[in-house]
Amino acid sequence: MLKKILASLALVLLLAGSGLAADPIRIGYLVALTGDNAPFGITEANMARMIVDEQNEAGGLLGGRPIELIVYDTKTRNEDAVNAARRMIESDRVCVIIGDLASGINIATAPIVNRGHVPQISTIGTNPLVTVDEKGRVRPYSFRICFTDPYQGAIAADLAYNDLKKTKAAILYNVGSDYAHGLREFFTENFKRLGGTIVADEGFRGEDVDYRAQLTTIKASGAEFLFLPGMGKDMALAIKQARELGFDGTIVGGDGFSDIMFEIAGDAMKGTYWINHTYMEDPEMAPIYERYQKRYNDVCKEFLDGAMAADAVYWVFDAITRAGVDEGPAIAKALEETKGLKLHHATITIDPATHDPMNKAGVVLRVDDDLKTEFYKKIEPKAE
Repeated sequence: MLKKILASLALVLLLAGSGLAADPIRIGYLVALTGDNAPFGITEANMARMIVDEQNEAGGLLGGRPIELIVYDTKTRNEDAVNAARRMIESDRVCVIIGDLASGINIATAPIVNRGHVPQISTIGTNPLVTVDEKGRVRPYSFRICFTDPYQGAIAADLAYNDLKKTKAAILYNVGSDYAHGLREFFTENFKRLGGTIVADEGFRGEDVDYRAQLTTIKASGAEFLFLPGMGKDMALAIKQARELGFDGTIVGGDGFSDIMFEIAGDAMKGTYWINHTYMEDPEMAPIYERYQKRYNDVCKEFLDGAMAADAVYWVFDAITRAGVDEGPAIAKALEETKGLKLHHATITIDPATHDPMNKAGVVLRVDDDLKTEFYKKIEPKAE
């Protein structure tokens, strides 16, 4: 009997020493796998799984503990995201959540993560209210890895007025999108400040697919420039319909840019400009994109989502390591204290007053006549 007990104890010690018996570090990932944002979300989920698997193969974290990635589909809906965040915190006991990419979803889940004391990192949620409330107070458990709409709007306005020499702008936006409202607001503010005029400001609802009435008004306004603060599908439809109606002005969009837009808009994409956080040819991201292609037998078409997902996961690894524990409050503190962290698409320092990256560079992309997305210019920001 004693021999059996000793043998069992030896087996337990052996498993513990090998790391197999260690409790996993649970990381949640909120992402759209269905709905309008699915093309972006699927890329994020795939990239996150790859990075986590690589880290587990390298020995995990915190002395050999394995990482368990728990992914829930937001279905591109706030209510599903809120329910998923609650399950992650209360049932799955995650220590940190990455995602979603949409501003509105992160704003909706902020009260949940705050009450649960679990930090959440938005990958591409650019609305200021993702990390601060309506009174400007920082949300203690909400963070982002991307730059914000005020800066993105300022880039678009500067591109239109100073670089492209346009003074009359029109806007077409989704009235139900927090992202669109924020980007529209800050583009308008900066374009007017520079001396430009908004000659048309037209809205549509999320379920709409025909914008010809609004675009007819925009064409008649004399606009030289059309700003689209939207997501891939609606921007592609707008571009295609605008060109079919004979609008020949310059078209610029934000970081909702997607590879799927070329399938919808085709040649109408030529000559369009896009504000973004990184670019496909970024040499720092190339090895990760190569590993992604090898694993999934597909190029990382939604390169922005791939880059932001990868670096968000690496940022979480760094924060957990510095925290020394897989506990939400300690990880939130480590995230807030991030300084000069060299990731792949950027080096980030977090502003503790906003939980946003400070003075993070942005890029402008342009679609050439061969329908290739090329790097146009990089913008080094002034203080946000």
